[in-house]
Amino acid sequence: MTGLRTPTAPTMPGPSCATTSAPDPSPLEAVLAELWRGKVTEQLVALDAEHDGPPLSLARHRELGSRLLEEEARAHNTARLRRGEPALDTASVARVRRAVMAALFGLGGLQGLLDDPLIENINVNAYDNVVLRYADGRREAGPAVAASEQELIDLVRQLAAHAGAEERRFDRASPVLDLQLPDGSRLHAVMEVTKAVSVSIRRHRLHNATLADLERSGMFDREVAEFLRRCVLAQRNILISGSPGAGKTTLLRALAWTIPPWERVLTIEDTFELELESAGILRDVVTMQVREDNIEGVGGIGQAELVRSALRMSPDRVIVGEIRGPEVVSMINCMSQGNDGSMSTVHGSSSQIAFAKLATYAAQGPERLTMEATNLLIASSVHFIVQLDHDTAGRRCVTSIREITGADGPQVVSNEVFRPGPDLRAVRHTQVQPHTQRIFDRTCP
Repeated sequence: MTGLRTPTAPTMPGPSCATTSAPDPSPLEAVLAELWRGKVTEQLVALDAEHDGPPLSLARHRELGSRLLEEEARAHNTARLRRGEPALDTASVARVRRAVMAALFGLGGLQGLLDDPLIENINVNAYDNVVLRYADGRREAGPAVAASEQELIDLVRQLAAHAGAEERRFDRASPVLDLQLPDGSRLHAVMEVTKAVSVSIRRHRLHNATLADLERSGMFDREVAEFLRRCVLAQRNILISGSPGAGKTTLLRALAWTIPPWERVLTIEDTFELELESAGILRDVVTMQVREDNIEGVGGIGQAELVRSALRMSPDRVIVGEIRGPEVVSMINCMSQGNDGSMSTVHGSSSQIAFAKLATYAAQGPERLTMEATNLLIASSVHFIVQLDHDTAGRRCVTSIREITGADGPQVVSNEVFRPGPDLRAVRHTQVQPHTQRIFDRTCP
């Protein structure tokens, strides 16, 4: 990486000059903070572009940012002295420095919202138009998360720079961004194609939750928890369906914790969220992530290709974070080729809609499967579909569990083992098929 210019103007105080009891920046200091933040951001982006090798770590970015701030302070005070004006005092410079470093290397105005354990979704429709959704179903207006649209863009770019090894840009050429925040939350940002920069953050409040944890949280009762545990241990292929924010990824992760620790598991995701290897419960895990095309429009690797690659890596189970396109054929083929116990999620407000979506996705793939062919494939590979929704009180819950029993032309035939009760929460309706019960009895008595 190119070296940084050695400063020669008056020095800027270090972090020790700022104290937790110091007042917030004055209006003049706030203007300076925004100006310096923009300049430092541009220089950091340029340094990243010039750097060869792995992306710079967050610690290295902080170090470079601190040095660049020193340069800005020296240049600013030198200019003031040349105009015959007094230099900024030590306390003022420290307050500006603290504000800039917090904006660049913290989470800015998002931090306070992310620290609230009751907030489930953060929807930033513009930098000063924020709507919050809480775990109990409430929706309220939230505070502005930035002082301007440009500050919000810079914040998203900084988060993207520290999101991992994969290059993630956010500009006119790449106006859509997906990434995972340090706390495991998923961020989706859009610019240029919207009137204002829009950011949506989906919280994973129960990031490492087990089935027992989700039972205690009220997502389902003891009978449903035990049934799901037996499905996993019996190596049943499971598809989790639900609307956005219904808890599909949370439940998928909880099911994965039930997998015996020495089974070989491959995960495929758009953005790393499951993190099964980091908890240390599963010992033989390979995580794979979709790669978007680079700025030249080449180099992308999609889910379907990753699923095919996973099948060559001797997996016991394959977990696809979400099916949303033609990779459905590869995933269902995976489930039918001996990788029993595989799992995935799909968007759908009901299991019937989920089946229709799978057929639509399959029709879009290179195989161009008809609905009848897709349903036969589903019937021969998927064992259970778990439906998630919100109960009458607005809380996330399992509403239905269907056992797939066959296909009849354009219809997938299923047996609703658990169906919605009066409050929409799943209650036992009937028993599984006899051969399924025998598998349960053999694998998890």
